[in-house]
Amino acid sequence: MTYGDPITAPFWEAAARRRLLIQRCRDCGVHQFYPRPFCLKCQSELVEWVEAAGTATIYSLTTVRVAVSPEFHPPYRVAVVQLDEGPRMLTNIIGGECRIGERVRVQWKERPDAPPLPVFEPVVTEPGPP
Repeated sequence: MTYGDPITAPFWEAAARRRLLIQRCRDCGVHQFYPRPFCLKCQSELVEWVEAAGTATIYSLTTVRVAVSPEFHPPYRVAVVQLDEGPRMLTNIIGGECRIGERVRVQWKERPDAPPLPVFEPVVTEPGPP
């Protein structure tokens, strides 16, 4: 079963395999998200799908306390994360407290009858030697 439209279908097909894909321009090398049929920077139509590292930094963050969808039960955290490749992505933060500027990594939220959604969780770092 194909999910999404012709432009976004490769993203959703990869998500079904728990792979985070973004686009990269073959002319100027810039990465972009959300998917488009051309590069936002140079307008080239030579965009390709590449696998993202799945790590990011929180750019903005808020807690939603009002029910707006049956899929999301408040309170939940919504963030814009900046992927290590450069583009920003709107997502949910799961699995622990975090703040703007902190590191996160991709996880997958299962959904019935649809590919999983990419969500992000805090990267736990071990304290260094004293």
